[in-house]
Amino acid sequence: MKNMSTDPAAIQSYIDGLAPDRSMAIRKLLGTFRINLPSGFSETMTYGMPGFVVSHDIYPAGYHPDKSQPLPFISIASQKNHIALYHMAIYMMPDLLDWFRSEYTRRTEAKPDMGKSCIRFSDPDKIPFTLIGELASRVTVEEWIRVYEANRRR
Repeated sequence: MKNMSTDPAAIQSYIDGLAPDRSMAIRKLLGTFRINLPSGFSETMTYGMPGFVVSHDIYPAGYHPDKSQPLPFISIASQKNHIALYHMAIYMMPDLLDWFRSEYTRRTEAKPDMGKSCIRFSDPDKIPFTLIGELASRVTVEEWIRVYEANRRR
């Protein structure tokens, strides 16, 4: 993946404001995404958290609730009791969700703590980074745009 960071200072500032165990986990998650995401996603701060988006250069329509925002794909946040990984495709692609849940349980012997697009990690030391990397690699920019547009029309 090309590491296109629109505001590296803001991302660094976000990470620097975290507790050491959280900052290390966020750094490792960002590195995992940088290595594993297909080309075309851009790294940026969006909605106050670091993440990866489809820029307006690739998808000029932007995110429909706020067209000035790029199309979100993955974001990471340090919440009060957990690290949250927001993966928009997992919410809109049932096969991807099924694969992830199955693999998570098989590899960690636990059920994932999840919401619609959110995967919560209460223990930063137990984040399955290899699995997260595989999850990141499974959806291209072009596929994400197709899925997003198909779901928007519904």
